[in-house]
Amino acid sequence: MLIILDRDGVINEYDGSYICSADEWHPIPGSVEAMARLCLAGHRIAIATNQSGIGRGYYSTDALNAMHEKLDRLLEPHGGCIDFIAYCPHHPDDDCHCRKPLTGLLEQIRGHFHLSSLDSAVMVGDSLKDLEAGFAGGCQPVLVRTGNGEETEQHLEKHPIPGARVAIYDNLSAFTDAFLSGSDW
Repeated sequence: MLIILDRDGVINEYDGSYICSADEWHPIPGSVEAMARLCLAGHRIAIATNQSGIGRGYYSTDALNAMHEKLDRLLEPHGGCIDFIAYCPHHPDDDCHCRKPLTGLLEQIRGHFHLSSLDSAVMVGDSLKDLEAGFAGGCQPVLVRTGNGEETEQHLEKHPIPGARVAIYDNLSAFTDAFLSGSDW
């Protein structure tokens, strides 16, 4: 199965500030190991991430690539890998098609894997934008409480996404535990 992950707040620590270098990029405890466990169980991992810091001039594409290379280096000893990363480098005012909650990043992922749909994919995020993009793209949306997740959970209690069943877990590791065991899934 294809597991699509948001990056900031799901894989790495995120407090709302821009992460501008590999030195500032720190994984959430257990997230790297969770990704590796998904890989070792035969699942493919893709990342769909808004990175408007590029469009705002806060960091370069090279700096973003260095962050992703750091993640690759951390995953490798655990037997994990990322199959594809789709990112939106645009400023929110650029009116692009790829910035979540739009589905452009998910369409890139679908095209990369030559899939006719993402109906069997899971989209794990910490923000409403992630969940809305995942649901609109045909994925099963999953919320983690890390990053912006607790605020998003509170929002969903008052304003659920029409038609969506959103599974909620404390973090990526807890989602992985449930997903791989089949419980709650």
